[in-house]
Amino acid sequence: MTRTRTRHSTLLLRLRVVCLLLLSIAAGFRILPAQVSLQGSGYVVNLPMYEQVNATLASLEGTDQNQWLDLTRVRLRPMLNLPMGTFVSLEYEVDALYHWSPLLIPESGGIRSHQVVDLTWDPVNTDRLSVLHFVDRLFIRSVGTWTDITLGRQRISWGTGRIWNPTDLFNPLNPTVFSKIEKDGVDAATVKVFLGEFSDVTVVANPDNHFKRTNFGFRARTNVEEFDLSLVGGRFDDRLVIGGDFAGSIIGAGIRGEGIVSASRHDLHSNFVKFILGADNQFTPELYALVEYQFNGQGTSDRSQYAIQDVLEGKLLNVGRQYLAVSANYLIDPLLTASVATITSLTDGSGYVYVLLSYSWTEALTVGVGGEYFHGDAFDEYWYYPDAVFLRGDIFF
Repeated sequence: MTRTRTRHSTLLLRLRVVCLLLLSIAAGFRILPAQVSLQGSGYVVNLPMYEQVNATLASLEGTDQNQWLDLTRVRLRPMLNLPMGTFVSLEYEVDALYHWSPLLIPESGGIRSHQVVDLTWDPVNTDRLSVLHFVDRLFIRSVGTWTDITLGRQRISWGTGRIWNPTDLFNPLNPTVFSKIEKDGVDAATVKVFLGEFSDVTVVANPDNHFKRTNFGFRARTNVEEFDLSLVGGRFDDRLVIGGDFAGSIIGAGIRGEGIVSASRHDLHSNFVKFILGADNQFTPELYALVEYQFNGQGTSDRSQYAIQDVLEGKLLNVGRQYLAVSANYLIDPLLTASVATITSLTDGSGYVYVLLSYSWTEALTVGVGGEYFHGDAFDEYWYYPDAVFLRGDIFF
């Protein structure tokens, strides 16, 4: 009973803190100088879906093979503009998930890491319904003539890849999670210094594990002829990392690549290489396509050594060695778009196909229907994922 009361007290405290913050931003700006303004945006996404787990895995785990779910995401994005190029931004989300049977794979898209303060809570968590609240962005940013400084929970997105980002060392996004499009926020201090029109240096400090350690990183960026070039490095999760990326065009087609060498800080012989190479092109006004290859030196060619649980928990994106992704978008008419994407593991031959047909009903409303089909032999990497068919409605405001 004491433990339950403590948990409820913690949840109520977090709710009060966020509610107070929202009310302060909404009401407090009225007494500030005229150059201060409040603006906001957001969206609501609803995803009714049906998932089918392969029969063998459902039997092993004792779950239903057929699963019906309904996920609703509400994201609020108020922003307070202050004088001298400074603003405060908040992104607050509520996710409500209803499922008719126990889930084998959670729909959360992975555990959030690199956050010092836990601003997530689940006031409702029953056998069928869960409601999750969390603060995904909360930062103050000041942009000057020579510097761009951001403090707080923010999005740090490095790299040039469209599918994978080896140089994104904070919270890369799993491309198979169709219900999530934002990368998780990172608690950090970021300082960017502008060295010229196309050159800058960024330094990031990210306290982690309740301030028991701090990740440090830098990114130096410049432009040579038709190519953007970057050098990245630092210490992340007790590993030393050095790498870089490039992006440019040849004969009208975009080409890009990025890669890293990562070694344990305590054992430099425990190292791996990870890189991607990709190309894309707008073939016609209606057709866009891309291809991207990934070499994952962190993975293995032995299926028995796959760390699948780490993938399901969001600690790893892939467990194999080589991958190939191909995707295309086709504009059927100005309001109707068809998208298709595939990822294939060249290690074990498994993979998935994703399709989506979306219609822009109005400027604020988009509806669509889509699905994911996973294939592979038993215990291949993509064998574990359930096939899915879903409807999607997006309302923007």
